[in-house]
Order: sequence, then C-alpha cells, then structure tokens
Amino acid sequence: QSWHLQLQNDKTLEDLSRMVNPILRGWLNYYGHFYPSALRQIWHHVSRYLVQWVRRKFKRLSRHKRRAKRYLDRLARANPHLFIPWDLGVFPIGLSDRSRMS
Repeated sequence: QSWHLQLQNDKTLEDLSRMVNPILRGWLNYYGHFYPSALRQIWHHVSRYLVQWVRRKFKRLSRHKRRAKRYLDRLARANPHLFIPWDLGVFPIGLSDRSRMS
C-alpha cells in the first residue's frame, strides 16, 4: 500500500498521524538502533509530503511553498506529539532554515 500523504486532503492532520505513526515508530525502533543517520532522511521526506498535503488541503497556500512550510512548522511546534519526528524535535523548519526564512 502506498501512502500518498499529499493526496489525502480529505483527511485531517490527526487522521494522517494515526495512519503513519505506527510505521514511523517501527522505523525508529529498527533504524534508531542500527542506522540512526538514515532516519534524518526519512523525517525530511515525511515533512516534505506533509507540506504538499498542506498545500492541497488549504488552497490559499497552494502556490506558496514557503508559507505552507511555515504554517506546518507552527502546527508542529504547537502539537509536537502528533508525529514521531516532531516528538523527537525534528520540525519542518529546522534551526538552520529558520534563520534563512526570517
């Protein structure tokens, strides 16, 4: 089964979280022990798909990738326990990205 998170615009963020978190938790448990550096790429892929989801879900953000990323980052920081990467402190806009976007 393919996720296609960015196409699930009929779902809420909580729905996506319930769909994806068990798989992400499994990856964290496995790769976190044996290959933790691989997780960084996985977390960034999840963030990219969620930004695409935001752009499809909210038409006012459809043409604004940077605004969509900032919007998702604010959601992530307000609800850090919603997705595994956010719970680990990996947000859509990292510290290095924050200085560039200000």
